[in-house]
Amino acid sequence: MKVHQRAAHTVLALLLSGVLLILSGCGGQAGGNTGNNAPAADAGATGQETGGELRDVKIVLDWSPNTNHTGLYVAKDQGYFAEEGLNVDIVLPGSGGAEAMVASGEVPFGVSVQENVTQGRIQGVPLVSLAAVIQHNTSGFAAPVAKNIKSPKDFEGKSYGGWGAPVEEAVIKSIMDLQGGDVNKVKFLNIGDADYFTAVKRDIDFAWIFYAWTGIEAELRGEPLDMLYVKDFSEQLDYYTPVIVTNEKMIQDDPELVKAFMRAVSKGYEYAIDHPEEAAQILLKAVPELDKDLVVASQKWLSPKYRDDAARWGEQKKEVWQNYSDWMHERGLLEKPLDVDSAFTNEFLPAE
Repeated sequence: MKVHQRAAHTVLALLLSGVLLILSGCGGQAGGNTGNNAPAADAGATGQETGGELRDVKIVLDWSPNTNHTGLYVAKDQGYFAEEGLNVDIVLPGSGGAEAMVASGEVPFGVSVQENVTQGRIQGVPLVSLAAVIQHNTSGFAAPVAKNIKSPKDFEGKSYGGWGAPVEEAVIKSIMDLQGGDVNKVKFLNIGDADYFTAVKRDIDFAWIFYAWTGIEAELRGEPLDMLYVKDFSEQLDYYTPVIVTNEKMIQDDPELVKAFMRAVSKGYEYAIDHPEEAAQILLKAVPELDKDLVVASQKWLSPKYRDDAARWGEQKKEVWQNYSDWMHERGLLEKPLDVDSAFTNEFLPAE
């Protein structure tokens, strides 16, 4: 969980290398790219009947379980999947990432982020976003208050710790430009999976985090942060992270499965919105190694943000997809503009 701070910003090169390798090298068939921590694919991974009353289906997470995923665990625990005739297995991603597993058809559903879906589709990866887990971007740049980073201009002369993706410098430059700052005065360090709290005491001044996890952990540790949410500096950076995804073939071949799955998932997140403490306990029951105090506090903070100002959980707006893809294209992160309408759909969400 120490690396959850970067889960919403998966290295795009990793996504592309993993997905494109599978799609080109395996002819679109599921390969052996599951890694050691994900169960092997079986017939149920593609939603085929296995002889029982319930249909076996898998969803692969983007990272280790956390409160972004609570609605999935609730849907399983409360029987919402079973009500739809589904036996859902929640699995961890393999070495190629969740996107590779979903795009190749190895599993039908996964958790991803808007930036990865966007970048993938530009490269011909057939991912489609079915729902926004959280309505607004809850990530941003965090620094201990002693670092005195109150605005993006204060990044000058400071050390940033990240994972070496082009999008990091592009975002920092974007918000610094708005404040009259110079990104060339920032020292960029690749800290990989290093623990945020260790790194800011030793190597860096600030990093990109999810407040719902690392920020809440800082509160519990009594280590207050200055948090600069990226959405507060640019409407284009208020993108969806994370999202529930599938692939185009699943939508074409089995839309009824997609509808059933999303009905149950929607009920799971609505439960977590209305019952944060109970939902936190469900997540802890499923993943007992998680820190209890952190999960409960994180869930209370995050639950209202799942739906926020949307009419229903999961709703996605075209302008959000357009704004962020335009931003990426303008900064050379995309080779061409995105066909936004093909990247997402609200078709499989329950009616309001």
